[in-house]
Amino acid sequence: MDSLIAAAARALAAGDLLGALNRVALRDDAPALALRGIAMARLGDFARAKTLLKNAARAFGPKEAVARARCLLAEAEIALVSRDLATPAKALDAARATLERHGDRLNAAHARHLEGRRLLLIGRLDDAEAALAAVDPATLPPALRTAHELAAVGIAIRRVRTEEARAALARAGQAAGDADIPALTAEVETAFRVLEAPAARLVGGSGERLLKLKDVEALLASGAVVIDACRYAVRDGRRTTSLATRPVLFALLRALGEAWPDDMGRDALVKSAFRAKEADESHRARLRVEMGRLRAELRPFADIVATKQGFALVPADKRPVAVMAPPVEESHADVLAFLADGESWSSSALALALGASQRTVQRALEELAAAGKVQPYGLGRARRWTTPPLAGFTTTLLLPGPLPGG
Repeated sequence: MDSLIAAAARALAAGDLLGALNRVALRDDAPALALRGIAMARLGDFARAKTLLKNAARAFGPKEAVARARCLLAEAEIALVSRDLATPAKALDAARATLERHGDRLNAAHARHLEGRRLLLIGRLDDAEAALAAVDPATLPPALRTAHELAAVGIAIRRVRTEEARAALARAGQAAGDADIPALTAEVETAFRVLEAPAARLVGGSGERLLKLKDVEALLASGAVVIDACRYAVRDGRRTTSLATRPVLFALLRALGEAWPDDMGRDALVKSAFRAKEADESHRARLRVEMGRLRAELRPFADIVATKQGFALVPADKRPVAVMAPPVEESHADVLAFLADGESWSSSALALALGASQRTVQRALEELAAAGKVQPYGLGRARRWTTPPLAGFTTTLLLPGPLPGG
């Protein structure tokens, strides 16, 4: 390594991006291209950074496999930060294998962290956990240890394991303090705010109250029959039945749950589930059919009985019933939940994360843009969508992935 490259690398490590660029800006050899690419990525010019890193990877010779793998690793990190989740994972796996084979333990660990964070974003929590489990955080320097613990915090939050998340957060805070990097400290503080913000609402006949993540965990473990309007499911801590593809049944169930322990009139049920202004005989006939279908779906959890006025929910073993709703209910809340992380998302990445078609996501984004809730920038395949963070509550339960008992 020549003296200019060494000096540029030291400047980059110290956070002096312009100092690093000044030393290699006029050079087109592979190490200089790689350093320029990393510097441009840290300055936020991801398109230029990707081009420089691709050129650097091509410029390194066949005997410089580790250098090429590091370039691929940097490209993968840019793809993750720019929410390009469709990037094939094979390239990152190959780069990690090369780094492990040549003894570059730290960069190999970083590759596993990137893969874990990508899997976390698309809701594959088991795979994300497995990626992190392959790394021993005690052997990592503070900065990488912080990244590891933050990824663990993310998994614990998505699984609604509050104490586990707090423990990982404490370790992340300690590591960020040791690393003395303000950006890492800010990430830890953001994760702490997510833990303390309201995550859901408890809705019922006695009124509404906001639930923090620890309250949600306690509710799910209480044995109550929980009608989950965040995931369109019913659960009791041991089992879960999803009604995500049966919106009419879920609307009826939620209405019965909100009225529990009282019954709910037939006309009110028709209005809430079928959106009919006035109930006629055809609506009442359809209501009987849908109630039969709902009764079959609920068999492990509760029964539905006909009353003089309408129908009532009767939980098995006289357990309590709770309706858990998002903190704020509005159209396309799941899309807003992802955009609330403050990053720029493409519609294809959102579709991958949500498990929906790209056209469905595009229609949702267009409606949200018309309402002034999201903003696009760029054109064609480069178009990205952003929104200011949703203030005051966490979006954990709106994101895909299993909950306890799911």
